[in-house]
Amino acid sequence: MSVETFVPPTSVITLTDAAVKHFESKLKTHQDKIVRLSTKVSGCTGYAYVLDLADSAKADDEILSVNSNLTVAISKDALPLVKNTEIDYVMEGVNGVIKYNNPNVVDECGCGESFNIS
Repeated sequence: MSVETFVPPTSVITLTDAAVKHFESKLKTHQDKIVRLSTKVSGCTGYAYVLDLADSAKADDEILSVNSNLTVAISKDALPLVKNTEIDYVMEGVNGVIKYNNPNVVDECGCGESFNIS
């Protein structure tokens, strides 16, 4: 008889293959940059996601090394808001859109600008 130990994943967020490809294509012309995810107070329900290309992570950012071409830094302030979020890139008609599949969200504004968690 063997015993298996469950070790939960330590990453705060995950990215779909489509999101990884999208970010890698953006970084081709900015190879010295990383992707940084943060949040800001915004809209009618509370918070908005902010994605930026940054020169480096901040000292208290959580770092996710996706592969040799893609590093994502998550702002310390955003960690409780985005825990277990999946980031996806989808085509809606002719437009590509970043989608956040955040299990913590309990309310979103009608236009999709902001969200709130429990």
